[in-house]
Amino acid sequence: MFSKLKEIEIRYDELEKLLSDPAVIGNYGTYQKYAKEHADLSDIINAYRDYEKTAAALDETQSLLKESDEDLRILIKEEILQLREKATLLEERLKVLLLPKDARDDRNVFLEIRAGTGGEEAALFAADLFRMYAMYGESRNWKTDVVSSNLSGTGGFKEVIMLVEGTGVFSRLKYESGVHRVQRVPVTEAQGRIHTSAVTVAVIPEAEDVEINIDPNDLRVDVYRSTGHGGQSVNTTDSAVRITHLPTGLVVTCQDEKSQHKNKAKAMKVLRARLLDQLQAEQEAEISEARKKQVGSGDRSQRIRTYNFPQGRMTDHRIGLTLYNLERILDGEIDEIIDALMTHYQAEALKTSAM
Repeated sequence: MFSKLKEIEIRYDELEKLLSDPAVIGNYGTYQKYAKEHADLSDIINAYRDYEKTAAALDETQSLLKESDEDLRILIKEEILQLREKATLLEERLKVLLLPKDARDDRNVFLEIRAGTGGEEAALFAADLFRMYAMYGESRNWKTDVVSSNLSGTGGFKEVIMLVEGTGVFSRLKYESGVHRVQRVPVTEAQGRIHTSAVTVAVIPEAEDVEINIDPNDLRVDVYRSTGHGGQSVNTTDSAVRITHLPTGLVVTCQDEKSQHKNKAKAMKVLRARLLDQLQAEQEAEISEARKKQVGSGDRSQRIRTYNFPQGRMTDHRIGLTLYNLERILDGEIDEIIDALMTHYQAEALKTSAM
């Protein structure tokens, strides 16, 4: 591990020199490339240098045990214990930082929320989850843009897709894929009985143009007039777009923009992301059983979380995490959940790498 860290430090120092080179500074593309690599290595280097300082301090303090004064020796032993504990924690952090990074972690994502079992109640909860993620995105200074939506009769969402753009979006949201279950008394329930409904969330990283090559001949593009709630026309031109990818049967629609061109561009973005997600899912299906057990494997058929309104409780079933602050969670305060999932995932990855 430490030989690898030394190699990274050498590269980090090279990057610092390159970033002060006038020739590099004058080339925006090259400078951005080196600046990103430098930033990506900063956490590892800071932890490594902190570890080296701690190890040097530990060696120096241990040499002081030769002192004859017993009271001083007691203080030195206490300091040695503290330094050893710090060195151990830093070593564990370095192991985590050296884990292979998911190349998609910095991608923007398409967040797809669909009402499942439960009818109108599921649609209303889909709207609650949409609001939760939108507020979470706002708290992290991410940009959110609704790509398409299908309202239910009571103002919920049968389906809503939004593009989330910002720093580290996929790294934070990739654990949200799965079935989210809600237990509460619907507003339409006269007898006050608790109903259980479900909403499916899919988090798909945005594809880059070079990754998915779509043959225009494989597409059927239909245009039609956008419609609002109740089927009333909200647009007098054929601006809504439906794109069908003939080889896979994937269908994407977009009608949120007034411009047919903008709707088509958005629909193509979603189609590109879904095709990449499908390709990667097929590849991941061939990976070993050990990897399938990792958190965030993308198995959307599993129930991952329950939101119990009568008890004000949220339980994430993958890691056994239960929190009694449901109102704050639905207001977008989900960092505690995501951090716990990331820690669990890292621990599982460390176990796998040690095998």
